[in-house]
Amino acid sequence: MTGLADVVNAARACDICKAHLPLGPRPIFQVDQQAKLLIVSQAPGIRAHNSGIPFEDASGERLRNWMNVSPKTFYDTTKVAILPMGFCYPGRGKSGDLPPRAECAAKWRNPFLQQLKNIEITLVIGQYAQAWHLGNKRKPTLTETVKNWRQYWPEQAVLPHPSPLNNIWLKKNAWFEDEVLPVLKTAISRILT
Repeated sequence: MTGLADVVNAARACDICKAHLPLGPRPIFQVDQQAKLLIVSQAPGIRAHNSGIPFEDASGERLRNWMNVSPKTFYDTTKVAILPMGFCYPGRGKSGDLPPRAECAAKWRNPFLQQLKNIEITLVIGQYAQAWHLGNKRKPTLTETVKNWRQYWPEQAVLPHPSPLNNIWLKKNAWFEDEVLPVLKTAISRILT
């Protein structure tokens, strides 16, 4: 694969996880070589699987609020790239969606990241994205990793998942909205305008 278009076409046709996906493969991501902001998250949820649009749910609303961007800006591929750790909906588990399939990141992360040369900030959302993108620089827990956000800034912004399932975490960790989000919003505004 020599260019971004080749990587995109190959990834859209990917079915390496087919046997493990309850609804079959439907790779969901958005990329453009001009993008300056990269969002790396877990995997599409059921609503994204059905619509084909990433973060078209309550998690997306909260994430756009954290970023202080409109849906128009968020879905502008020339500004924002979205590459979940797993491109397809992994199915439902006991307490939420299953983890992203590991085969996806192993096959697609590096080919995509090598093509995205204009990224200024990567939003590293949730434990699966943090495990891959931060490696041994990650702290023992997601909370500790996010508390130490300055260690990764300004190239990476480590965030909890914006899911409504994390409302309790957000209440217990009010410092996140007070300390992290103002800095994040300012940086994103500078980059995207």
